[in-house]
Amino acid sequence: MKRTSFAQWPCSIARTMDLLGDWWTPLVLREAFYGIRRFDEFQQELGIARNTLADRLRRLVGEGLLEKRAYQADPVRYDYVLTEKGADFYGVLTAMTRWGDRWLSGEDGPPITLHHDTCGHDTHAEVVCAHCAGPLTAENTRARLGPGYPSKLASRPDVVRRFTVQEGLTT
Repeated sequence: MKRTSFAQWPCSIARTMDLLGDWWTPLVLREAFYGIRRFDEFQQELGIARNTLADRLRRLVGEGLLEKRAYQADPVRYDYVLTEKGADFYGVLTAMTRWGDRWLSGEDGPPITLHHDTCGHDTHAEVVCAHCAGPLTAENTRARLGPGYPSKLASRPDVVRRFTVQEGLTT
């Protein structure tokens, strides 16, 4: 069955999910943040089928989140290294971890603890406003049409309704 592409949707969440595609991709990125760089190491750590891993790594390289760097010439073998775009995904993973720690951890608590080397404390992710550092919640934040929203869609009744409700102009 062919998967629906969200790559052109006017929604950053949909576009991100189109890139991620499945549950293996964030786990491959997690391992890259843990310092895993080689195909066999990814395969061993994740227990993922080799063909599935090859597909995920190819996609992450193609999308610019990982870069292939040869570490052996004959036969050619590669390290997979996070790019700036890939490293920027760390906040997404820590936000997912925070949610999972809160809602999915058992009585024993979170399976992993984040330690902030800069201040020396164990910590967790917080989603805050880039301007005032106040917490962002569904109750105090709203979505508005941005400059990249396609103008031909902005006047559709369903879009107007969605963002009018977000603006609090109707109930």
